[in-house]
Amino acid sequence: MKKIIAPSLLSANLAFLHRDIEMLNESDADWFHIDIMDSSFVSNISFGSLFTKYVKKYANKPMDVHLMILQPDRYIEQFKNCGADHLHVHYEACIHLNKTIFSIKEYGMKVGVAVNPHTPVFLLQDIIKDIDFVLLMSVNPGSSGQKFIRQTYQKLEETKDLILKKDSSALIEVDGGINLENASFLFKNGADILVAGTTIFSNSNPKKIIHKMKFCNNDLS
Repeated sequence: MKKIIAPSLLSANLAFLHRDIEMLNESDADWFHIDIMDSSFVSNISFGSLFTKYVKKYANKPMDVHLMILQPDRYIEQFKNCGADHLHVHYEACIHLNKTIFSIKEYGMKVGVAVNPHTPVFLLQDIIKDIDFVLLMSVNPGSSGQKFIRQTYQKLEETKDLILKKDSSALIEVDGGINLENASFLFKNGADILVAGTTIFSNSNPKKIIHKMKFCNNDLS
């Protein structure tokens, strides 16, 4: 089983962004996770493609881009050109999900489908073999620092069952409210990738937190 940590730059110190990028380059983190918000699909607004392009210039790890936007098809080529390696779109935001998935693949990116906490995972049964990642939102999307929704554990089990049933190779990514306490349980129960922001960037030693989260060591000494 993979154990991938994807720190979310939504929680980074933007006044010292280059410093935080270098810290992640030197850490046990595997990917850079970038949240794109449009103030329509979610209430907040965050980064755009130019931010992704800037991070790509200095990052030496894959760019995991999460589009929390309406009509994501309009921006697929733009994010490819700005350095996205993985592009996640929301089930709830795509009218023609199959078309969106194959468009992302045509641009040479890996594709993920994100589902909000209230969206049942069985709705992915017709596309689960066509995607690389299922992104389970364990908070309501739109802002960092929220409390982990415990129903995610059940959804994680259901997602794993669906992947096995459909003989899919999709990996499971969990995003929101991740900390040292739940990271171990999530990895143990089928998660492959954890997205964490506040837990990492609010700590005085973020590299140590990343290491402990990845290797499921809760000893903070």
